[in-house]
Amino acid sequence: MSITEQPTARRAMFDEPDVPVSEVAIEQDLAASVSRETAMPRPVNTRTIVIANQKGGVGKTTTAVNLATALALGGLRVLVIDLDPQGNASTALGVDHGEGVRGTYEALSGEVPIAELAQLSPEAPGLWVLPATLDLAGAEIGLVSVPARESRLLHALRDFGGKHQPDYVFIDCPPSLGLLTLNALVAADEILIPIQCEYYALEGVTQLLRTINLVKASMNDRLYLSTVLLTMYDSRTRLASQVADEVRRHFPNETLGATIPRSVRVSEAPSYGQSVINYHRSSTGAQAYLEAATEIARRGAEIKEN
Repeated sequence: MSITEQPTARRAMFDEPDVPVSEVAIEQDLAASVSRETAMPRPVNTRTIVIANQKGGVGKTTTAVNLATALALGGLRVLVIDLDPQGNASTALGVDHGEGVRGTYEALSGEVPIAELAQLSPEAPGLWVLPATLDLAGAEIGLVSVPARESRLLHALRDFGGKHQPDYVFIDCPPSLGLLTLNALVAADEILIPIQCEYYALEGVTQLLRTINLVKASMNDRLYLSTVLLTMYDSRTRLASQVADEVRRHFPNETLGATIPRSVRVSEAPSYGQSVINYHRSSTGAQAYLEAATEIARRGAEIKEN
């Protein structure tokens, strides 16, 4: 189903308040697409989660795409912000981010509000994507002289969230600690760090944690590390078990019980413009991401209850 075939859903979440769309009808549309088995608890307030790790190849984009899809299939409203100029999250979620398409760059520059830029993903009802285009590659240079350049995404999200209130916002970052990632850290409340179960798994995490503490102290005191997800786990190797144990010792409360295995299906899915959940639902990778998303949703509900 193409984005243009979803006019009701797009008006429901992103058009201005004067559009006569019933919120009750929206809830009914979402509920009809979600079974009792997959329904996930809704947080009281929007959870804005940045997925970051400057070490490349750890599964940041794969994690963003599949967690977002799983939560949306669970009946929640989810926005994915593709902040990586490569645009891999946009590709994997089946949204257009080619030449001439407006997206994250325009949101950061303040030219256009997020509500007018986000595209509905065919992966799940209620799943929207702010796409990354080639223009984003020059954003770090273009924003250098802009006042409050590290808060551009925060202001764009505040304007958007105040009107549309998604349940989850996932920000997929580039593998660096530059201005784009800094914007994500300033805009987010929580951090999710994917850590691959391989040698030198914790390499770079220490530097990221230092950056997090600096941002927390000077620009965003709401920010905290809420989640660590073990990825590329190979149960056949002793190394994977050792790395997993080490990560759990370092982050005993933050590390999810679910682990993401090495999986051919997980690797194949993006080439088809799909999440692994829709590409091959019964695969071990898909089931692992569904389990991880369920755990994240339940943890969020428990935090709000406490």
